[in-house]
Amino acid sequence: MLGTNPFFELATVISPGLMQGYVILMVLLVIGGTILDMLHKKSAQYFFENAKRAQKDAKRTLGGGEKASIAMQTVANEVLASAEFKSTRRRISHLFTMYGFVIFVVSTAVLIFGYATEAAAGIWPVLWHLGALSLCFGGYWFWFFIRVDVASEGVKWYNFNGRGDIFIVGLITMPTFALLWSVTMGTGALNTLFFVLFIASATVLFGSVFWSKFAHMFFKPAAAYQKRCLKADGSRENLPDDYDLTDPAVQARYPDIPEYMGTNPPDMGLGIGREPPRHY
Repeated sequence: MLGTNPFFELATVISPGLMQGYVILMVLLVIGGTILDMLHKKSAQYFFENAKRAQKDAKRTLGGGEKASIAMQTVANEVLASAEFKSTRRRISHLFTMYGFVIFVVSTAVLIFGYATEAAAGIWPVLWHLGALSLCFGGYWFWFFIRVDVASEGVKWYNFNGRGDIFIVGLITMPTFALLWSVTMGTGALNTLFFVLFIASATVLFGSVFWSKFAHMFFKPAAAYQKRCLKADGSRENLPDDYDLTDPAVQARYPDIPEYMGTNPPDMGLGIGREPPRHY
């Protein structure tokens, strides 16, 4: 299964040009949906206006080398390692989903544009199947064990939240039907059914960018980079100054600090000793 090129047999029924045209159409839908999302939510406008406001409060100017270093840190942490997730299981699920999606999409493009009419395609069919499996693992883990938390929200796995769930549903069903299509090669009508469902779910995923969370993957690295820059230049994203509560001058300015920072702070109520959160 892993070494079988699923698009080789398909090329005997559908021309490679048609398959390539479909991939190009999906790319155009993603680009168009992302642009419409930016215009509708004014994400780019907010991004630049927020950076401009923060520049007024900057304590220092970042040099080119420091900005490059921050960019590398952003790629290494927020992009490649998803370090912004504090929940371990959420982070692992996201990494399986993210890398599975990238590997699946890239290998699909390579197989369609380079090996659709050739039986041998090297490692790419293996990567195609492994990417789909990784995407399914991360996606189903999120849907059944992270998104759904009956203890805290009473949400059942079959509850569909309209536009909010289009992205994850498309992300799960696309590789699922792709794997079923690959496994059932040569079974006739059943294989055709899974192929149609595979194409339908992929079209929903890439064609619903304007209504889904798909576009956030393009803003996430830029937002993370900007956040690091605002922290480095001291502007703190328009937040109040970050005081050192042990500084005598700060304590003199705010007399209540020593009382609450002391060795025997007053009774803060039962909430301070509650059990740690389990759901978020």
